[in-house]
Amino acid sequence: MIIVLRRLRTWAAVSSFACIAAVATAQNPVTGLDKQLDRVDLGISGVGILTKSTSGPDKLDGYTLTDAPGNTVGVLVNIRYIKSPLVGFEFNFNHSRYVQNFSGTQTVSTGTHPYVLDIQADAVEYTFGWVFHGPKVLGIGTFASVGAGSTDFVPTRGGGLSYLPQARATYYYSVGVEQKVLSPHFGLRASIRQAFFLAPDFETNFLTDHAHTSAIEPTAGFYLHF
Repeated sequence: MIIVLRRLRTWAAVSSFACIAAVATAQNPVTGLDKQLDRVDLGISGVGILTKSTSGPDKLDGYTLTDAPGNTVGVLVNIRYIKSPLVGFEFNFNHSRYVQNFSGTQTVSTGTHPYVLDIQADAVEYTFGWVFHGPKVLGIGTFASVGAGSTDFVPTRGGGLSYLPQARATYYYSVGVEQKVLSPHFGLRASIRQAFFLAPDFETNFLTDHAHTSAIEPTAGFYLHF
C-alpha cells in the first residue's frame, strides 16, 4: 500500500511538471517569425582593397591611359539569410575611399602633353549573392558565395576635383571560414573576396580606357546570429 501511494505521488508530481511546462510553452510558442530570425545573421568586417591597375587607349584621342588605384581599407557589412547549408542569400554593403591615379597624354591647343591626375572617391558596393556552407575543417565552418550588384564611385568634396559620380556593374565571389565563440549568437568570420568591374572614368572621355579591373579584398571581423 505504501509503495502504491509513493508511486501515485511520483506520477502526480510528474504530471504537474508536465502541465506547467505545457502552459509555459503555450504562453511562449515558437512563432514563424522566430524561425525566420533564427536563419539571419549580421556580419561586420574590416576589409582591405587591393585594386589592379589598368592601361589602354583613351576614348578621346587614343593615347595610352593608365589608372593605378591606391590600396586602402574599408568596412564590409553583410546580412545573411541561411535556409540550409546549400541555400543561403546575402546582401553586402562595402565602403572604402581611395585615389584613382590617372596618367596619360592629352592633346590641347598648345600640343600634346603628358598629365597626371589624382581623383579621390568613395567606393560603395551594393551586391546580392548566393551563400553555400561547406563541411567543417578542423572544427571550423567554411563557406563560399557569389553574386552581383553595383559599385558607386563618388568623388569626394575635397579631393574629387568636382568630377561626376558614377556607378559600375560589379560581380564578386568569396571563400571564407567562420566559427561561433562564447555563445551561439556571436562568431568570428574571415574571407577572401574578389570583385570585378569596369574601371571608373567619372564620365570623362580622356579618362576612359574601357578596361575591366578587379580588387582582391581580404576581410576579418565578427557576426551576430539572431
